[in-house]
Amino acid sequence: MTDETYLPLPQDGDKGTSGRFGRYLDDFTVGDVYRHWPGKTITEYDDHLFCMITMNHHPLHIDANYAEHATQFGKNLVVGNLVYSVVLGMTVPDVSGKAIANLEVESLKHAAPTFHGDTIYAQTEVLEVRESKSKPDRGVVKVRTVATNQRGENVCEYVRKVLVPKRPT
Repeated sequence: MTDETYLPLPQDGDKGTSGRFGRYLDDFTVGDVYRHWPGKTITEYDDHLFCMITMNHHPLHIDANYAEHATQFGKNLVVGNLVYSVVLGMTVPDVSGKAIANLEVESLKHAAPTFHGDTIYAQTEVLEVRESKSKPDRGVVKVRTVATNQRGENVCEYVRKVLVPKRPT
């Protein structure tokens, strides 16, 4: 990675939202990759509000003096569940906008810390598409989402399954 600013702009041919909100089962193809746009810069306010709403009062996230003097990072970290929540939200127009249900998060990995002022970008790869065995009007899509910061560093990734309707006939 160079010192240039990392800016994963959508490219011609990308399978982004193109004005749609969500996909039907028939619209997913194994191997497709969706670049979610735009990114989100996480502010100190975002982090503190999320911590207060979720009752996570760990000083690593909300006490700058503590973070500076008592942690290896020397500054506040964004709480991991906020990073995951932001990234999950970024995927909705491309992945779960038409979903019947989010079924499962198989894995969730916080690969590197996120700090106040970092900008998060994400992309999702379709891993599996299968029709439901019990209901012919729907199916399950399995995807892997990877989030990176403005430096191109992987900060969060997860695999999830979503129940999606088939296109109405």
